[in-house]
Amino acid sequence: MTTPPIDPRDLRHAFGRFGTGVTVVTTRNDVGEAHGATVSAFTAVSLDPPLAQVTLMRESKLSGFVAQRPFAINIMGAAQQDTCLHFAGRPMRDGPAWGQSSTGVPVLAGNAATLECRPWAVYDGGDHLIVVGEVVALEITPAAPLLFFGGKFHHLGGLVGGAPWDYCGDGHAAQSSFVPALAVL
Repeated sequence: MTTPPIDPRDLRHAFGRFGTGVTVVTTRNDVGEAHGATVSAFTAVSLDPPLAQVTLMRESKLSGFVAQRPFAINIMGAAQQDTCLHFAGRPMRDGPAWGQSSTGVPVLAGNAATLECRPWAVYDGGDHLIVVGEVVALEITPAAPLLFFGGKFHHLGGLVGGAPWDYCGDGHAAQSSFVPALAVL
């Protein structure tokens, strides 16, 4: 049975229905200058070891740099829309505000959080590369995050019902201590 091909525009629209945070991934280019790109495909991977992933367009300049160089995942704050647009191709008049790094990798100022990474692994992701970095330093601020949904920037809304769980019901700790109610009968 043959399935019809997926229209790339429809797939992009479907992907856009998933709200994400916005990051700018920064590193140094071949001559040591700061270079970055706006990236919404960011995922936490592991706490032990501390790993995070970004997915970069295979043809981007950035994908050629971060596979072999330290990089930062700058998790954008709500006030950083202009910075996001700068790294997406709409340059700011005076450029972005740069912050202080503990590892020497270029980082932006005003982030909700900053993860400084060293390359861990790069995987084939079709027209993208899946880049996993080991987090070697981080900074967390009280800034609210900038969000992206449906092709537009958004701010964090109100809390909806609080935290749904205190632990992961499918995690290792749950395996030994969680007893389903039916099993007690």
